[in-house]
Amino acid sequence: MITRRRFLTLSAASLACPVQAAPVRWQGFALGAEVTLTLQAAPDLADKAIQTAQQILAEGEALFSLYDPASDLSRLNASGQLLHPAKPFLSLMQISGQVQSATKGRFDPTIQPLWTALAQGQNPESARAAIGWSRIRTSSEKVTLDAGQSLTFNGIAQGFLTDLLQTRWREMGLEHCLINLGEFAALGGPFTLGISDPDRGLVGKQTLTNNAIATSSPGAMSLGQNSHILDPKGAKPQWSTVSVVAQTAAIADAASTAFCVMTRDQILTSCAALPSITSVVLVARNGVTERLTL
Repeated sequence: MITRRRFLTLSAASLACPVQAAPVRWQGFALGAEVTLTLQAAPDLADKAIQTAQQILAEGEALFSLYDPASDLSRLNASGQLLHPAKPFLSLMQISGQVQSATKGRFDPTIQPLWTALAQGQNPESARAAIGWSRIRTSSEKVTLDAGQSLTFNGIAQGFLTDLLQTRWREMGLEHCLINLGEFAALGGPFTLGISDPDRGLVGKQTLTNNAIATSSPGAMSLGQNSHILDPKGAKPQWSTVSVVAQTAAIADAASTAFCVMTRDQILTSCAALPSITSVVLVARNGVTERLTL
């Protein structure tokens, strides 16, 4: 089954450009998933925008891919140490630590050994013991993992790259774009998007203007007998779907993942520590939908 994390699209619509400008479409892959770019703009600007997107996606692959053994993340996981980490890698580490702290550990990239153990049908207890963001040592010179640790940025990297692309496109003069790399970010707006639940289909709508949204659904994909969204503390998912609207796609991405295993009160507490978040849509297992406006 292709899920939002396995099928990534990038699109722009209703652009402030000449009506005769033909849509440009590009397809490729990034972080193990398909990417589609659709952009309507003056030809020269569209070409430059797509080239910029390709560059950012390639750089993201080289930094954060779990599939490429030569990526910075794969090399860190293999050896336990990454010398002279790139600035984007350190930036993503910083944002990850911010969300890890705000969610009191419900978002934690050191969950990768648990994912691997469950995927391979192994006893998860030793893998669970390796979880712990505070055990990582990070400086501008190197990143060092504790014994038995490995990282995954699958719950935040797509949002991080979305933010990088949004910034670059804004710098290029694009003013009215909708970016979707699994998480949506708007330049200008408004853009109206649907919020979908795997079991109930469309459950709501969200308007974006210069902000971002990410949606996570534990039931969208399974890992053996478990959801693909794992709680470092061992709790089962609390919600059928969670959508988070924030000023940045990285925060929305990571928070929507963590909030799936948190109670309503815990989510509100975390949002207070993440002021970038402006609203959260919670779809309960019985289908009841609630919007928290912050």
